Amino acid sequence: MFIITSIGRAFLNFAAQIGRLFIFTMHALYACVRPPLYIGLIGKQIIHIGYYSLPVVALTSFFTGGALAIQIYYGGNQFNSESIVASIVALGITRELGPVLAGLMVAGRVSAAIAAELGTMRVTEQIDALTTLSTDPMKYLVVPRLIAATISMPILAFFADIIGVMGGFVVATQSFGFNAALYIQRTTDFLDFDDISSGLIKATAFGFIIALMGCYNGYQSAGGAQGVGRATTNAVVSASILILATNYIMTSLLFSS
Repeated sequence: MFIITSIGRAFLNFAAQIGRLFIFTMHALYACVRPPLYIGLIGKQIIHIGYYSLPVVALTSFFTGGALAIQIYYGGNQFNSESIVASIVALGITRELGPVLAGLMVAGRVSAAIAAELGTMRVTEQIDALTTLSTDPMKYLVVPRLIAATISMPILAFFADIIGVMGGFVVATQSFGFNAALYIQRTTDFLDFDDISSGLIKATAFGFIIALMGCYNGYQSAGGAQGVGRATTNAVVSASILILATNYIMTSLLFSS
């Protein structure tokens, strides 16, 4: 009986959490289309989320592209198919690894920072102070971060695609003796606009998820410093899981035909 009660309680808590997240998301989306928009705050968040995340995204993409080239080369070598390295690296980076790895890196850096910042403001009653001063916290705190992350992530994913393909190019030409011109030609021959655009569409959704999870967990935090720590952890974990789940769903929809 105790087990059944525990399962039921956990299910009800999960359902309540989903409901709170849904209501928060609807309020945030409504606030995004309702004036005024704080353009200055959006610009600052684009710099913080996009520009400052570029180094970690670039390094991750470069080494991932290089490692992917090594794996494909030795895998294809068993079937005398080393020539597929360029095409598979390009497709793998632009369709999947570029946007997903960029999303996970930004989630670890940005979602945690947003949750910690808003969580600290919540437990120190700064959010309540904004309401007292007739400033909508949703408009002032949440909307700029949502818009900035949604704009920044496709740009970061685009750079991740370029740098990831470059990583594969460097490894293939320097370590395996590929002809540089032929490698570039094979990359451009097999790469279509749809491959790049699908990754950028995914990255846009990932950016919204990253900011939403950071804002939601920070906004709902309670219990002092310990509550802020929980909110930060929950933001990163939930954003990462939702990125992977969303990637699967969008891949199924975009490439089902």
